[in-house]
Amino acid sequence: MVFMGDRATLLETGRFVQRHPRNAADDIIEAAGAVDEAVDTTADHENEAETEARHRRAAENGDAASMSVLGALLLRRGDLDGAEPYLRGATAEGDRAAANNLGVLLHQRGYPDEAAGWWRVAAVAGSAAAAHALGRHHRERGDEPGAEYWLRQSAEQGHALGAYALADLLEHRSDVGAERWLRAAAEQGHREAAYRLALSLERRATEPARGPHTYDTATGLRTAADGPAPAPAADGAAAPESGLTEAEQWFRQSAARGHRRAALHLGALLEKRGELKEAGRWYLTSAKDGEAKAACALGFLLRDAGDEESAAVWWLRAAQDGDGNAANALGALHAARGEQQTAERWYRAAMDAGDVNGAYNLGLLCAAQERTSQAEQWYRRAAYAGHREAANALAVLLLQAGDAGGAEPWFSKAAEAGSVDAAFNLGILHAGRDDDRTALSWYERAAAAGHTEAALQVGIACLRDGDEQGAERHLRCAAGGGSAEAAFRLASVLDARRPEPGPPVLGAPREEKSECEEWYERAAQQGHRRAQVRVGMLAAGRGDVAEAARWYREAAEAGSRNGAFNLGLLLAREGGEREAALWWTRAAHAGHGRAALRLALLAARRGELTEGRRWCARAVELGPAEVAERAARLSEALHQELTA
Repeated sequence: MVFMGDRATLLETGRFVQRHPRNAADDIIEAAGAVDEAVDTTADHENEAETEARHRRAAENGDAASMSVLGALLLRRGDLDGAEPYLRGATAEGDRAAANNLGVLLHQRGYPDEAAGWWRVAAVAGSAAAAHALGRHHRERGDEPGAEYWLRQSAEQGHALGAYALADLLEHRSDVGAERWLRAAAEQGHREAAYRLALSLERRATEPARGPHTYDTATGLRTAADGPAPAPAADGAAAPESGLTEAEQWFRQSAARGHRRAALHLGALLEKRGELKEAGRWYLTSAKDGEAKAACALGFLLRDAGDEESAAVWWLRAAQDGDGNAANALGALHAARGEQQTAERWYRAAMDAGDVNGAYNLGLLCAAQERTSQAEQWYRRAAYAGHREAANALAVLLLQAGDAGGAEPWFSKAAEAGSVDAAFNLGILHAGRDDDRTALSWYERAAAAGHTEAALQVGIACLRDGDEQGAERHLRCAAGGGSAEAAFRLASVLDARRPEPGPPVLGAPREEKSECEEWYERAAQQGHRRAQVRVGMLAAGRGDVAEAARWYREAAEAGSRNGAFNLGLLLAREGGEREAALWWTRAAHAGHGRAALRLALLAARRGELTEGRRWCARAVELGPAEVAERAARLSEALHQELTA
C-alpha cells in the first residue's frame, strides 16, 4: 500500500517538486540526482517532451543517469514496458534510484518478492525511498521487526513517508515513540501525519480533564460527559491549553493541505468556540472534497442561521453519500412541512445507512399519524438496536395500551441506558402502584440528571416529609427549569417564612417586591391560576389596585373561582357592583361558597328576597362552616321578612 495524500515528494537532494496528478506509485518513485540539475538549468526553457527527448538521446548513448531519469519519467506516466529496459540498464550501472524504481515497476507487475530484492539493493545503497518501500513490504507480510528496521532507516534519513509509516507501525503497538515520527513527517508537510499528530495532542491534552471517553471515528471529537477537573501538568509537560492550541495548529496545517477530515474536525472545533463563519468555511472546504459529515454539519450551520433551503441542499448531498444523520435531518425537514411520505422515505434512508435514529423517527412519525401498530414496530426495532429513547417511547405506547407489565422492562432498559425521561416514567409507574419509596428513588435519579418534573416531585415529597431545605433545593431546580407549579410551591415556601406585615404607616416608602413575589409572578406569567390570584393579593396589599385587578381578571378568565371572587370584591369596592355580581355568579357556579353568600347579601339589599334565599341555600351547601352559618341566619331572616 502506498500513501497518496501529499502533493510533494522528497528528492534525494532534499528539494520538493510539485507534481500533476500521479499514478499509485508516485510517492515511492525516486528521482535520480540528474533530475535536479535538469530542473535547475532548463526548467524555464524546456517542456516535458523536450526534457524526455534530451534524456532519451543521452540514454541511447549509454548515459546511466539519463537512463534512470527516463525510466522514472516513463514509469510515472504508466509506460511500464518502455520504462523497464532503461531502469534495468541504469541499475546495472549501479544507480540506486533506478534500482528503487525497478522495484516499483516489478511490484506493479505483480512480482512483490523480486521488487523487494531491488528495493533492498537500493536501500543498502542509501535510498530512503527504497527503505520505505521495503519496510512497507515487510509489514504487509507480517514481519514487524523487519518492517521497523527498514522504516527506521528511511525515517532517519528524513523521508516523510518513511517517518509516517514508522509512526503508524509504532502507534499500532501503542509505542510512545510514535508521536516523534508523526511530528517529523508532519513537519515535512505530510498532511495525514499532521492530522493524526493533532488528534494525539488533543487526546493527551483533554484526557486529564475527562473520564472514560469515546471519539467520533470521522472527526476524533470526544463525546463522553465531563469528568473530574484536570490534574496539574507535570514538570516539562505541556499544559492542556497549550496542547489544544498546538493540536489546532496541526489541524489547520493538515486542512490547508487538503485533508478533508482535518477540515471537518477544525470546523467542529471552531463551531464549538462560536466562530461560526470560519467553521462554515472549513466545513465547506471539506464538503466540497467529498466529506459527507462536513456537508451534514454545514447543513445544520446554515439551518441555524435561518437558511433552510441551502441547508437542505447540503443535507441532500450528504444523504446521497450515505450519511444517516443528514437523511434524518431531511426527514425532519419534510415532516415539519407536512410532507409525510417524503419524510418517511428519508427516515428509511437513514435506517438503511445504519443510523438507528431513522427507525426511531419513523416510530415518531407513525405515532403522530396514529398508526400505533407501525409506530410500535419501529420503536421496537430501534429499541432492540439499543436506542434508549425508542425504548422509552415503546414503553409509553405499551402503558397507554394498558400493558404496564410489558412497559416496565422497557422503561428500565431505557433508564439504565441513561434516559432521564424513562427514569421519570418509572417513578410515575411505581407511584400509580402506591409504591412511593421506589417511585421517589426513580424521581431522585431523574432529578439528579436535570429532569424538571422529577425535581418537582422530589420537592413535593420533601415538603410532605417536613424536609423544607431539601424541598426548597429541588423546587428551585424545577422552577429554574421552567415548571410553573414548582415556582408556585417555592414561592409558597418562602412566603410562609415572611413575618406578618405590620399596620401601614402613612408616608412610608413602598416596599420592593420580595423573592417569593418574584417566583409567584414567574408562575403567574406561565398561566398558573393560583399564582395569579396570589400575585393579585400581594398587589392589592401594596395598594396597587390596577395590578391586582389585572391578575385577578387573568385568573378568573382562565377558570379560577378565587380569582373571580377576588375580582368581584375589588370591583365592588371601586363601585362596580353590577360587574362584581357577574364575577361572583361565575365563582358561585364553580363552587365558591363566599361568592354565593355575597350574591345573597346583594339580592337582600335590592329587596329580591326569594333570589337571596336561593343563594343562601347555595352558600350553605358549599361552605365552609362559617359561611354556611352566616348564610343560614340570613336565609332565616329573609324567610321571616317574606312571611311577615
